[in-house]
Amino acid sequence: MKYSSLAISNPNDLIYGKALSPVTTRNYGLEIGGGLIYPELNFTLPPMKLEEANLKEMYGHYQQIVTQSLKRAAELGAPGVVLECETLPPQTEFPQWSENICKILLDGMADANAKYGLKSALRFTPNDNRDMMRPPQMRSGRYWEAMLDTFERVTKLGADMISIESIGGKETHDEALIKCDIEQVIFSLAVLATRDMKFLWENIVSICDKNNSIPAGDSSCGFGNTAMVLAEQRLIPNAFSTVVRVLTAVRALVALECGARGPSKDCAYENPFLKAITGTSISCEGKTSACAHLSPVGNIAAAYADLWSNESVQNVMLLGSTAPVAYMEQLTYDCRLFNTAAAQGGALTMRNWLVDSDAGLDNRAYIFRPENVISLSQAIVSGDDYYDAARKAALATARMLIEGGKKGETTITKMEYKYLENIIKTVEAMPTTEGDFITKMMGKVDLNKFDPKGYDLAA
Repeated sequence: MKYSSLAISNPNDLIYGKALSPVTTRNYGLEIGGGLIYPELNFTLPPMKLEEANLKEMYGHYQQIVTQSLKRAAELGAPGVVLECETLPPQTEFPQWSENICKILLDGMADANAKYGLKSALRFTPNDNRDMMRPPQMRSGRYWEAMLDTFERVTKLGADMISIESIGGKETHDEALIKCDIEQVIFSLAVLATRDMKFLWENIVSICDKNNSIPAGDSSCGFGNTAMVLAEQRLIPNAFSTVVRVLTAVRALVALECGARGPSKDCAYENPFLKAITGTSISCEGKTSACAHLSPVGNIAAAYADLWSNESVQNVMLLGSTAPVAYMEQLTYDCRLFNTAAAQGGALTMRNWLVDSDAGLDNRAYIFRPENVISLSQAIVSGDDYYDAARKAALATARMLIEGGKKGETTITKMEYKYLENIIKTVEAMPTTEGDFITKMMGKVDLNKFDPKGYDLAA
């Protein structure tokens, strides 16, 4: 691990709109993490077939989204905005489609700048298609080559930032969640996913550096958000999903070690830990992500954000306007309030209100209290390697929840106390070295679900 200490150790320095290492975008010089929090609109298509016959309709949606949403942002006096385009699987499979979409968005941004003087930036997030084969083919094959081609095309064209929601390790993680198997969770996140992240992000950073785009960061959406949604559906305990959430930070940190510079992606709820550890800017989502998924961290998620996002909203018509326009308005008003509070010396008060409104009602919010973010981030960087970091983070999170529950600072049910105590017992009994742990787990996991060679492991 590259990081062995925290960039931010004082909880009062962990705050929205400010990062120790802000970034400036290539097209209109938008400084992210430099003092203002900006809206980041995340959008997608309505239900439709993605095929050659429908390309004109598909492109028309993106033209409408960029034109109408930026017009509304300008009407509301937004000092700057970020657009995020998450491609759908066929759009990564056929890189020319992504290139055409990117051009439509960049042209729309240029038009808005010329008409209204609006500064904007584009985050382009290709879908990770490598799991479209079974078992996933992680380092070669047509899906991998198409992803690289997509990165190459959109960075050459002018995308400001590149992100991805990568899937390395998910082959074993989904089963681990359903079983509430903390050993297999750690194997998936700290052994498999970290190896894949290193390989993937070295490639992404190289392409971005060559073409003058910002390698922004990854998201553990397929891991931590899956756990959060399962807990919302009462399929797994909240407390277990909370431990998983902290462990996702160990995985996501690898992108930054490889040269990613932020702002890390909106659906990466692990981002506050990354900000504390690295000082980079982050994007966050909470209450405004209800269009895509429900969340127990609607307000507290904004406490440390440098970009405030909405998750992925479909381009459908609502009573007021199209959904992307409506969400651009909501995000812009939120950011206007946050920035006004900061300008009048009330940023810390506003942050504390955001924190206190959520933190006592759900343990998944409790871990995001500023002092808890610092404490758990310290546990992560105290690890000798990713495996050791994951073990220490799991123990620290479980113990924090038990203590917080006993103090009445968060709500832990009797069943959850048992799960947390079992996590502590299991993790304490795990091998102390990664090598011994890998040997143990290779005899436990289903080797038909993943190719060990794709993770530099012997079968």
